[in-house]
Formats: sequence, C-alpha cells, structure tokens
Amino acid sequence: MNDSSWGASQAGYRGAPEMQAAPAGPAYDVHDAQHTRPMPIVPDVPDAGRDADDRDDRDERDRGAARRGGGPLFRDEKPQEPMSTPPPPQKKRAGRDLRAAIGVGVGLGAVIVASLFVVKAVFIGVIAIAVVVGLWELTSRLEERKGIKAPLVPLAVGGAAMIVAGYVRGAEGAWVAMALTALAVLVWRMTEPPEGYLKDVTAGVFAAFYVPFLATFVAMLLSADDGPQRVLTFLLLTVVSDTGAYAVGWRFGKHKLAPRISPGKTREGLFGAVAFAMVAGALCMQFLIDGGTWWQGLLLGLAVAASATLGDLGESMIKRDLGIKDMGTLLPGHGGIMDRLDSLLPTAPVVWLLLVLFVGSS
Repeated sequence: MNDSSWGASQAGYRGAPEMQAAPAGPAYDVHDAQHTRPMPIVPDVPDAGRDADDRDDRDERDRGAARRGGGPLFRDEKPQEPMSTPPPPQKKRAGRDLRAAIGVGVGLGAVIVASLFVVKAVFIGVIAIAVVVGLWELTSRLEERKGIKAPLVPLAVGGAAMIVAGYVRGAEGAWVAMALTALAVLVWRMTEPPEGYLKDVTAGVFAAFYVPFLATFVAMLLSADDGPQRVLTFLLLTVVSDTGAYAVGWRFGKHKLAPRISPGKTREGLFGAVAFAMVAGALCMQFLIDGGTWWQGLLLGLAVAASATLGDLGESMIKRDLGIKDMGTLLPGHGGIMDRLDSLLPTAPVVWLLLVLFVGSS
C-alpha cells in the first residue's frame, strides 16, 4: 500500500467518530470519551436492589463479626471451640491430717516405750486394751455394713486371755486360749435365733484369729530376756517400713501395686519400704538384739516389709468389702485402732519366728 492510500484510510478512519479511538496520555479528556459498546439497561427494581444491598451488608457484618470474635467466616463453616487454658498442676497432698497423725503417733509411741521399759506387765495391759478396742471396731463394722453379728463379749474376754496366756505359757498357751475362745463364740451365739448362725460364728472365729491371736506373738516377744529390745525392734521395723513406703510412694510413685485393692500403693513405695526396713533391720540386729548380726537384720527387714505390705493390703480388702475408708475414728489422723494394727498384726509372728531362728527364744 502506498503512502497516499494509507493516509486516506487514516483520514477516513478518523472521520468516523464512533470508530475513533481515544488518545492515550494526559491530554485525554474523560468527558469526550465515547463508549465503544453500549451498556445494558438495568430495570429499576427497588425491592430487589435493596434486598441485594441488605444481603451484602449482612454478609459484610457477619464476616467482620467473625474476624473480631473468632466465629465462622462462612455460614457453612463450623465454629471453632475456644482454646481452653490447661489448669495449673496440682501439688501432691497427703490424704490425712499429717499434724494430727504425727502428734497421735508420737503420743502413742511415748506410752508404748514407757510401758515397755518400765514394767512388762503394763505393756501386756496395753496390748490387751488395743486388742479389745480393735475387736469392737471390727465387729461393729461387720454388723453395720453386712448385718453380721459376731459376739463381742466372748471375743473380748478370750482375746485378753490369749495375750496373757501367750506371755505366760508361750505358743502352747496361745493355741489353747484360741481354741477355747472359738468354742465360747459357738456357744454364746446359740442363745439367739438360728438365722445367720453360721456366718456369725464364722466371722467370730475369724476375728479371734485375726486380732488377738496374731497379737499374742508380741507378748511372746516380750517374754524373752531381751524382750523389750525385741518388741522395740518389731515396732521400729514396721513403722520404718510404712514410713518408707509412704515417703517414696508419695514422691516417686507412678506404677500401681494393687490398684483394685489399694489404689494409693505403688511399686516404688514397696521398694522404699524394703530399702528402709532392711537398713533399719541391720542396725537393730547389730545394736539392739543380743547375738544378732547385721546380715540377719537385712533378712529380717526384707521379711518385715513383705509382711507389713501384705497386712496392709489384707485390711484394705476387708474395708473395700465393707465399703468403708477407716475402721474407726478413735485416733485423729489415723482412723481407728485397727487402721494402725493392720501391718503390725501379721508382722508379729514373722519377727518372732525369725528372731527365734537367729538368736533363740530366750
């Protein structure tokens, strides 16, 4: 195409206003611009426009509220649960009043030690009183929770007689007194209607064996020439075992020992009981028992830790069956007498037997 024809075409193009393009740059006047394509005519529908505007406003408000308050941004979006701040860790606390427990324990210890080293007969009386009170607690809980009426009178009289017989006549006297007590329970219960006779006398014989008969071995420990030292060793090892189990279990306990019986006891607590009792046993056998040696004390401490733990679990099983936490409320911070005798009773025959094997009976 030559220059003349190209210029004519350009002039013709500029001559059509509707086809002329707007010049670019700052010289372009907005008011002189022509639309190359006509805009569609939208009919004026006030209601529809207002509804659309209202919907737009509501949507905008919803989005703003969602951004401000943490709610959903879209309507079909589920609201997010607010993040809860975890509670601060709770410090471990003892289940009992430690001040009351320590005060009562110290008071009982003073009475026991005073009676033990002053007059042996007084300590026998202390054992007999503890046995009678323990029998009263046990029989009362059996009647309250299970409707079992174990006769208390023959149990109390026979239990006190067992303690005296064991101290005076040894194991032979204890067995004879136990047999007579069981017979007295059978006869005493005959004075009442026969309904429940079997369960009542069975519970009575069990109570006679569990409380006074096992306590008789403490009296037999006392009958030796170094009886006070033997009883003191028995008491110290049992208390140290319980203390070691409590201290180590409370601080480091994570693995339950018998959760169905006693949820508070742990394997770590058992190891603490064994360690504490073995150390105490070595010291007691070396310095308190005539003819004893430290290695015998290690074995004695191990046996005490095992028997004390089993005794504690045994009474926990009884209390779970009865649906109670403590056997009584006589001792503040401890519960009842039976709650303190639980580990002592099964440990007494173990200590008596091992000391007889190690150093003899007198």
